[in-house]
Amino acid sequence: MTRWRITAGRVIDPAGGIDRVTDLFIADGRIVALDNAPEGFTADRVLEVPGQVVCPGLIDLSASLREPGFEHKASIASEAAAAAASGITTLCCPPDTDPVIDTPAVVDLISHRAEAVGLVRVRPLGALTQGLGGERLSEMAALKAAGCVGVTNLLWPIRDTQLLRHAMAYAATFDLTVFLHPDEPWLRGAGCIHEGQVSARLGMTGIPEVSETVAVARDLALIAHTGVRAHFCRLSTAAGVGLVAAARADGLPVTADVCAHQLHLTEIDVSDFDSAFHVLPPLRTQRDRDALRAAVADGTLDAVCSDHQPHEAEAKLAPLPETEPGISGLETLLPLTLRLVDDGLVGLPDALARLTSGPAAVLGSEAGTLQPGRAADVCIFDPDRPWHLDPARLRSRGRNTPFAGWGFAPRVTHTLLGGELVHAMDEKR
Repeated sequence: MTRWRITAGRVIDPAGGIDRVTDLFIADGRIVALDNAPEGFTADRVLEVPGQVVCPGLIDLSASLREPGFEHKASIASEAAAAAASGITTLCCPPDTDPVIDTPAVVDLISHRAEAVGLVRVRPLGALTQGLGGERLSEMAALKAAGCVGVTNLLWPIRDTQLLRHAMAYAATFDLTVFLHPDEPWLRGAGCIHEGQVSARLGMTGIPEVSETVAVARDLALIAHTGVRAHFCRLSTAAGVGLVAAARADGLPVTADVCAHQLHLTEIDVSDFDSAFHVLPPLRTQRDRDALRAAVADGTLDAVCSDHQPHEAEAKLAPLPETEPGISGLETLLPLTLRLVDDGLVGLPDALARLTSGPAAVLGSEAGTLQPGRAADVCIFDPDRPWHLDPARLRSRGRNTPFAGWGFAPRVTHTLLGGELVHAMDEKR
């Protein structure tokens, strides 16, 4: 395996409290030292990165790879390439594949295909109920043994609250984290955008704030009752964040994340009926957006994720309510998060913590750090290399992004996975 010396970069490791210009040494796929080379160390390759940031590989808590079952949208190979080019070395894939990730066989299939591609570590989330049907519990112990890092039912409803209670208790027995998407489907109804002034003006059915907060309140009560470790996914409202913050202050074992696009877009962006802005949960008010940004800054939100959902072009061509929700988000995860630094809301180490050590803690993973002995998953980016997003140049097969034409400053130049180079920036792109 390649022995590396990465020199002259600004090394930022939030988990280790490191932020200084220094050298990083890698051998046998692992970090072996910072600052000074170990005795007898000889590098096979020296990578000089003056002015660039060297940080742990990014961890994305939600990225749909579409395989198996939806290869017309994307594949493990295509999305792994997009992840590597974005500095992402670990990602969680949700269980809404076909077949659903509710048996060890499907976990093995995805794991083996990801390993064959070799560009990113794929950590599957298992289905909380069989087939995501909300009626019978999945075999959680078998899913955990096969490699699932948690279980979730995504936005598929569990109508019987008693079943949800038993699911949480069962997950707690096996020390599995339950990933909760707070959504009350009967309150959401047929809505497709936030219920408020914009939905009223456009004459479109809205999704009220209470569809999130009712679900958060119910789930928090069940968490307190069962003692399960839970993670709230894709919070979108100020009220939802407030409920989670209060629960954490009371000592409940809960964490939470937010989509990167929710930190920059609001309901106003939907005013032109542009289906690129059709997402679930919907884009909320400016007040909600500002609360989410503040919660990222103060750590109430542990992680920022891409909620990557690549679609074929046809999926976004119908009138907005009839289109499929979701954004192709892998390649904007880092630049959108670092815009909070440019806006003066958070320092660079804290912003990177929401992409590295924060999600690693949610997963109970040893990734997300550059401490000696850990796997050499490394992201290197130039914070001052301007570029504009052209959907046609995305590596993901999903070109569905609302950020076309946006200018960004940070650009990933190198990504290492287990000490091997899986991405080097192409100057022509």
